Amino acid sequence: MRIPLSIILFASASTLFAQSLVPSEVSISTPLPSPVFGRLLRPFHLEKRMVAPARLTNSSRLDSLISGGNLYLTVQDTISLALENNLDIAVQRYGPFLAQEDLRRALGGGILRQDISIPVAAGPVSVSPIGVSGNSSGLAAGSGLASTAFLVGSGPNPVSLDPNIGASVTFGHFSTPQTNLSLNETTSLVESYRNYSVAYSQQFLTGTAISTSYSGTRYSYNSPSLTLNPYINADIDFTISQSLLQGLSYAVNNRQIRVARNNIKVSDLTVRLQLVTTISAVLNLYWDLVSFNHDVRIKEQALAIAQRLYEDNQKRVQAGSLPPVEVTRAAAQVSANEEALLISRTNLAQQETVLKNALSRTGVQDPKFDAVHIVPLDSIEVPKTEEIRPIQDLIQFAVGHRPEVEQTRISLENSKINLQGTRNSLLPSLSAFAELTNNALAGALNPIYNSCCGAPDPYFLGAAGTVLSQLLGRNFPNYSAGLSFNIPLRNRAAQADYAMDQLKLRTEELQLQRSLNQIRVDVKNAVIGMQQARVRYDTAVNTRVLAEQSLDSEQKRFQFGATGSDVTTVIQAQQDLANDQSLEVQAMASYIHAKIDFDASLGQTLDVNNVSMEEARSGHVQRQSFLPDSVPGGRQ
Repeated sequence: MRIPLSIILFASASTLFAQSLVPSEVSISTPLPSPVFGRLLRPFHLEKRMVAPARLTNSSRLDSLISGGNLYLTVQDTISLALENNLDIAVQRYGPFLAQEDLRRALGGGILRQDISIPVAAGPVSVSPIGVSGNSSGLAAGSGLASTAFLVGSGPNPVSLDPNIGASVTFGHFSTPQTNLSLNETTSLVESYRNYSVAYSQQFLTGTAISTSYSGTRYSYNSPSLTLNPYINADIDFTISQSLLQGLSYAVNNRQIRVARNNIKVSDLTVRLQLVTTISAVLNLYWDLVSFNHDVRIKEQALAIAQRLYEDNQKRVQAGSLPPVEVTRAAAQVSANEEALLISRTNLAQQETVLKNALSRTGVQDPKFDAVHIVPLDSIEVPKTEEIRPIQDLIQFAVGHRPEVEQTRISLENSKINLQGTRNSLLPSLSAFAELTNNALAGALNPIYNSCCGAPDPYFLGAAGTVLSQLLGRNFPNYSAGLSFNIPLRNRAAQADYAMDQLKLRTEELQLQRSLNQIRVDVKNAVIGMQQARVRYDTAVNTRVLAEQSLDSEQKRFQFGATGSDVTTVIQAQQDLANDQSLEVQAMASYIHAKIDFDASLGQTLDVNNVSMEEARSGHVQRQSFLPDSVPGGRQ
């Protein structure tokens, strides 16, 4: 029993994209057939297949996390919002469906389209405040990503695998003047005819093509010299042809189908690449926002300390224990700290806007969403120790988990498949054909027959039943068979295509090696980055502790009037502490960026952050979000 193409595609799509019960954001539906013609047209796939409109609204999760004018976010809620609302991920979801429809074209014998590849979009980046956010190596942004392998290639054209059914009806009426009355015995021969024909044709992956047709024509004349009038002339024709050289190979004729199936895998890997890129970028945004909040608090503390020193100096000047110039110095420091706090708050506001845009389909278009402040609920935690596996184990792990490696390998496989077609096009064209035709003729006795030619043969007297009997009885068969051989002289186009495809194959072999080499570099650099970030953080913590002790000592010496202690020394100690606190925040941000890059270099970003591919494809995250009771404005 032959399984309909629609069932095959539906089963394939279900396996790839609907393994869970979560509804998919992208869907293609077929309307119910009309009661009269729908069921007749369904086998020929003439009904429209409708793609659901794109969702341009945000998920309900976003509103559930807003309370009291604040948007409270954990890391997991940030990832969930990105999976549900980020536009880069939403756009990439259409890639596997486009590849699935391209497979449908190939299964029908169509040439693959080249306009369905969706490139991986680089993720959003943080604002660039001085001295807060560390530099990311950019691994998550997609360095060395393989291009999607949508090959069309050259070689013999793919065979048309969808059967064709055709029918035609023709009516005619002709009046022809006659100068010789001895033939038709009329000065104006009037002919009326009706032709009915139906045909069926199909090609197969073996290079075989078959066609069969029926044609019947009813003729009617005004001539008395015809024995049969009206009469029916009909024939049934069956033709089969087979390619014997070019186009004979099954592997050549189904190469578009194999490439299309590989492209579905590539599209799925591209979705994974987009997820890694976007999730890594969103995590960088979130942790930078945490760092900016820390920096604002540091600047507020520095301003408060400078303000207290200014007020104390005013009192001492009034008491006569300090010269007035010390008040001016303290006031200048207050002004400098106010400017630093303004810059820090500006960076924080800009960072919130960037993060909002990454987590919403409407960006900051909604005034309500634009007005809320993001309150991150998680803080950066740097572990006391870092256990890193041996570098060779990490490289081996990365080679097996980085999706761009598999993309490059699939592209290499597609090039090998395409090479089969161009190699086959070097052969001459040789095809064999056979044709069988059965003819029939029957009609009624001409009512105006003048018996000029004797009595008609009773065998041909009859109607449609007589015609059918003659066709099935093969009373008037025609047979023909033959070979068709064609040799293109020089054949330079095919030779050039074959050489070019070999050159492309060699370049992709080198690209695969380059990708593997780049992965080794990425992993080593990520490990070095982690190690440097830890050392930098430990150093920053120790420096900040020493700065706190130094400021405390200078403040006490100044209060007790110790020799060599003045306002300038205290202000410098305050500045040193604020700078060292900012450096500590920067070191924390550098560490978390290094950790994100480390996960991306190993291809474990999605696993580490518990991202489900099924939920990512569907755009619906089943995890529920709840506001904790302890946050300001939280729900009770």
